[in-house]
Amino acid sequence: MPFFPRAGVVRRHLSTAVVVGMFATSVAATATRWGRRHTVGAAASTAVLTAAIEVVGVRTGRPFGPYRYTSALQPQVLGVPIVVPLAWTAMAMPARETAHAALGDRSRPVTRVILGAATLTAWDLFLDPQMVGEEFWRWSRPGRYRGIPIVNFAGWFSTAVLVMIVLELLVPPNAPAPELVAQYMAMGVLETAAFATFLHDGRVALAGGAGMLPVATLAASRLVGQRP
Repeated sequence: MPFFPRAGVVRRHLSTAVVVGMFATSVAATATRWGRRHTVGAAASTAVLTAAIEVVGVRTGRPFGPYRYTSALQPQVLGVPIVVPLAWTAMAMPARETAHAALGDRSRPVTRVILGAATLTAWDLFLDPQMVGEEFWRWSRPGRYRGIPIVNFAGWFSTAVLVMIVLELLVPPNAPAPELVAQYMAMGVLETAAFATFLHDGRVALAGGAGMLPVATLAASRLVGQRP
């Protein structure tokens, strides 16, 4: 992406390709561990739920604050790009499994839902500044965090709580999935490096890295400690 102009057509297609690739990777890892039936149910439910919340969001400004999607990402349904619920779904299971692994012996349905929601919301500390910079969506009243209102993150957390509840109901927690924890860790590392270097935004690199990397590192260390 650094070799092409920001907000240009190539980066637009690359962003879509990355999200689709993340979605495919997450779904494949989930299917390998929990089977096709659980995976299809969880992926479809998460996508439908988040798509519905996004449609409400662009019309009412709730729960994220007033915003709208530009025409950059296509196709769209009811003003929401199809790739958006795919992005929610792509990171939902990695966030849940990272929280599950990080909690260790304290992993319970309630703790997984809360930490999983926080872990998923931490990703948006990277996602929103990057996507606003690519002119994929715009805020009616820009906020203090790189133009993003703080209420957006409260909306993300509340939506993520619903997503984690859906996953608790549809995907029974087994031993944490290393592949999904690795996916979350990789995203945190790559986003931190990207903002610290070619995106030239140390504030976002610090905030997003502080949000994603500690829980990912704890999860990874617990998984390594459990290996025979």
